[in-house]
Amino acid sequence: MFRRATIVATLGWAAACAANAAAPEPPAAAPVGTPTSASEAPDPYGSLIWPDLRQEFLGSGPVVFDARVKVEVPSFAEDPMNVPVSVAADGIEGIERITVIVDRNPIRKVLEYMPLTALPRVSFRFKLQQASPVRAAVLTRDGVWHVGGGYVDSAGGGCTTPGDTRRDGSWSQSLGQVSARLFPHSTAPGAPEDETRLRLRVMHPMDTGLANGIPAFYINRLSLRDAAGHELMRLNAYEPVSENPIFSFDFAGAPHGALELVGTDNNGNRIEGAVK
Repeated sequence: MFRRATIVATLGWAAACAANAAAPEPPAAAPVGTPTSASEAPDPYGSLIWPDLRQEFLGSGPVVFDARVKVEVPSFAEDPMNVPVSVAADGIEGIERITVIVDRNPIRKVLEYMPLTALPRVSFRFKLQQASPVRAAVLTRDGVWHVGGGYVDSAGGGCTTPGDTRRDGSWSQSLGQVSARLFPHSTAPGAPEDETRLRLRVMHPMDTGLANGIPAFYINRLSLRDAAGHELMRLNAYEPVSENPIFSFDFAGAPHGALELVGTDNNGNRIEGAVK
């Protein structure tokens, strides 16, 4: 009786091992492939909603999964209200726009960045509702979208939780305040000595409109200009950008003269600040 039970248990264990061996590996963490036609290449993250996202945010033009689009995110978001992301698209010519999309957020578009005279790099933090691919889509002058990404696991809830300054009511005391600084060297890996980094912070609650009783209230446009009024870079922010956002940008050399940051939020409030 004991011998028969042992045999049955052994067979059951062997069957379980075989089933586990046959189970597919999670596709989400697969690295982004080399440039290829989107019509021929499957989504590296196996996202069932990718075709809809592609149509909604990138349109019907050509899309390639491009390993030159680097997206750095943590493997797990310990704080889903402040998930760091860095995007770099060095080596791609003729960049017009960089769009950051989070597949499984209730509000999927996070940011649009137009480098203009800056380098095609941007770093900031965003809110994450649940584990998701995070993508950067880079539009070039020939109308092609170059897409890279990363995957973030998370307990989630970042988009539906009010921020700290909203909970304690302090947001109104610092709304729109700008602090900015130019650093003599970029911290990007392998960056030349003459590259500079601009880091700026704008005080704003960045409400998504998904927390109970709190309407959407967020920065929607920022522009950096020189003393002659020439625009050096521009970005459009959306609700999932983190509270009191900090942005980092790189330049091939130090911008000359006085710099000013100007912008607005979705309620029409003006944002203005000098870069020192």
